[in-house]
Amino acid sequence: MALRFPDWCPQAPLQPVKLDWLEAAGIELACLRLDLIDPLVSGNKWFKLAAHLRAAEASAAQGVISLGGAHSNHLHALAAAGKRFGFATVGLLRGEPQRTPTIDDLQALGMQLHWLGYAGYRARHQADFWQPWLARYPGFHPVGEGGLSLAGADGCGVMVDMVQAQLQRIGWSDFDAWWLPAGTGTTLAGLVLGEQGQRLVYGALAVPASHGVAAQVAALLDEAQVAGQGYRLVEAARGGFARLDEPLRQFILRTEQDCGLPLEPVYTGKALLALRDFCGSGHLPRGSRLIFVHTGGLQGRRALMGADYTQV
Repeated sequence: MALRFPDWCPQAPLQPVKLDWLEAAGIELACLRLDLIDPLVSGNKWFKLAAHLRAAEASAAQGVISLGGAHSNHLHALAAAGKRFGFATVGLLRGEPQRTPTIDDLQALGMQLHWLGYAGYRARHQADFWQPWLARYPGFHPVGEGGLSLAGADGCGVMVDMVQAQLQRIGWSDFDAWWLPAGTGTTLAGLVLGEQGQRLVYGALAVPASHGVAAQVAALLDEAQVAGQGYRLVEAARGGFARLDEPLRQFILRTEQDCGLPLEPVYTGKALLALRDFCGSGHLPRGSRLIFVHTGGLQGRRALMGADYTQV
């Protein structure tokens, strides 16, 4: 397994965001553009994967195996990293076989795919889930759905320093809080660990509460022996995961037109819309400065909004 990635430390620019509703609420916003770190290994996914890939390298693993859906940004980044750095990848997919732009990319990038159905995918949390797959792919390193793990969270802590190093450039001396989408809660937990109680981290839930993000974040912080404080989860799922309604679609298009910030409807679009509603309800004091984390995932926009952002 010839991995050459340990010295790759991508940096994301911090960009001020100007929108009418932010100005009306008296809120200043800057976006950490993780979507710009790489065309394929994009967004927060690399930061969650890096520790797993280093562990795989250290154990002389034959490849990496993980899970996701038919539009998975996590599997897309893993497959792209495998192609670039020369290691085999296997993806275990939720549901029945289907074709999406993401699935086409995964196959083009050389990932071996297996469809688990819905019941089979729900079994991913069982203690013996990996046993048959590691027997089938001996020597492969397993990575949980979305990189969910303390190692994945720790990898996201570097974003705190990344932002701190750029504040002066945008004319800020400090900021008050973070705002980001939460799918598994791994990145959110990483920011909480990185902040060490200095600033509040808001996680806009991209999935319904029944998906267990709150429990997952609490478990990660407990594993890190950190008190479960310093964050707040905000409802943003709009009725279901990856569910696109017309108000959300129009908000994304209008935001892109007004400030040039590209969004997708699964994570970043929902999170920024939730922030607009949060500001409109007066939950944030006027004069607050927030960092919005753009977690990437623009490749998944192709299926939901018909825009061809990423091609392999």
